[in-house]
Amino acid sequence: MPVILSKGVQATLKDSTLEIKGPKGVLSRKIPPDISVKIQEGEILVHRSSDSREHRSFHGLTRNLIANMVHGVTTGFSRVLEINGVGYKSQVKGRALEFNLGYSHPILFPLKQGVDAAVEKNIITISGVNKEDVGQTAANIRALRPPEPYKGKGIKYKEEKIIRKAGKTTK
Repeated sequence: MPVILSKGVQATLKDSTLEIKGPKGVLSRKIPPDISVKIQEGEILVHRSSDSREHRSFHGLTRNLIANMVHGVTTGFSRVLEINGVGYKSQVKGRALEFNLGYSHPILFPLKQGVDAAVEKNIITISGVNKEDVGQTAANIRALRPPEPYKGKGIKYKEEKIIRKAGKTTK
């Protein structure tokens, strides 16, 4: 299945490194040795050297990674996080996020190059061109204070559903 290059996206293959340029930025990735990539007019084709299990898995992985690169340089990726809890808040300070999450000190979370953050009330939006970087940054922020099941306090993904537990009961 070919990866379609949208308008304004250029792909170049040097040795075993694929570089994709688009309106949002540039991404590059090393291609595994048994996988071949061909760039034709407006599309990228991925082929494998044999039908072994390992080559089939690398073939699908490489094709999806290339599709994510094309999507990233055209529209970009984003993850939305939500902070719940009394006194829990965050704000952008330069290339970092500052969190107050009920600890005795504020937490300063530096952002990777190519990843941006926006904060509006209790909603944090992480965006960038590389899907891996955006997802890992969101996961690292969530790990600062994961949501707890009793009151639901903590940092969670916007679409995440927290299964609540009943507290202690007396007779």
